[in-house]
Amino acid sequence: MADKISVGHLRGIVMRAPGMTATKAFYTEQWGLHEAASDEGIVYLHGTSAEPFLYGLKDGDTYGIEYAHFGMENRDDMIALYAQVVAEGGTVLGAPALFNDKIGGYGFEMLDPDNRRLRFTTDLQMREASQKHAYPHKISHLVFNTPDLEGSEAWYARVLGFRTSDYSADQMTFMRCNETHHAVALVRAQYPSINHVAFEVPGINSFMRAIGRMKQNGQVPSWGPGRHGPGDNPFAYFVSPSGFVIEFTADVELIDEDTHEARVWSRSDPEAMDQWMTAGPPTPAQRTVMAGRPDFGFPKPE
Repeated sequence: MADKISVGHLRGIVMRAPGMTATKAFYTEQWGLHEAASDEGIVYLHGTSAEPFLYGLKDGDTYGIEYAHFGMENRDDMIALYAQVVAEGGTVLGAPALFNDKIGGYGFEMLDPDNRRLRFTTDLQMREASQKHAYPHKISHLVFNTPDLEGSEAWYARVLGFRTSDYSADQMTFMRCNETHHAVALVRAQYPSINHVAFEVPGINSFMRAIGRMKQNGQVPSWGPGRHGPGDNPFAYFVSPSGFVIEFTADVELIDEDTHEARVWSRSDPEAMDQWMTAGPPTPAQRTVMAGRPDFGFPKPE
């Protein structure tokens, strides 16, 4: 994999649902995001990182991902990634160019094997970063449900240069594009959908205080708090007004590329699922909401 161009980093995601923009107050008054920009039928929300937005709310007729958003360091890297994608037979939606929406930037879009739209950008107008106790700093990771776990893992490695960090038995694969343990995780499922989106806060005290802030607003975790084995990160999951699962996390494991070897974590050992043994296994209701609603993505270009 040393000769592969890798995606630089995860920026965020835009989610789509009926009446999605009407749920803005949940994210700004409770979850801890702030409005960055808006247009007809879409609202972009930022955290405390320099990213212009982390999470987008788009009105639509269906439930799912509008696009997952990744970044490259510069235009040379963007062009190299595009060339690799084309060489590997990836489905691109156009050559690198300037985007003309409220976020802008230079890059391209493509479809993954489940027809999810992925956007890659550089040259964005960045914000001034800050640190605010218990408020989301960045998007930590995206978790996708897929009916072809092995095929999707191979595709993300071959086409986009991701590396596998760990496995949760034969049901889940954690993949990184930089030193962070995972930017994308893939879950074996009956159909493509979003499993959850994780927001990172700065440290364990912020993590616990974020949970406390949500409780003060009448929102309790649907699963957690606990601490995962793969990634070694604390977790607390909530369900958004549109029925999407969102997570607070912190202190995700950083990988040493020279020494790390992917490990298969047990799903029958409770301590491998939750090192603190505080959360217990996910309930049937939690598993159902994390299975999501079928999202068959965008049609391939002719």
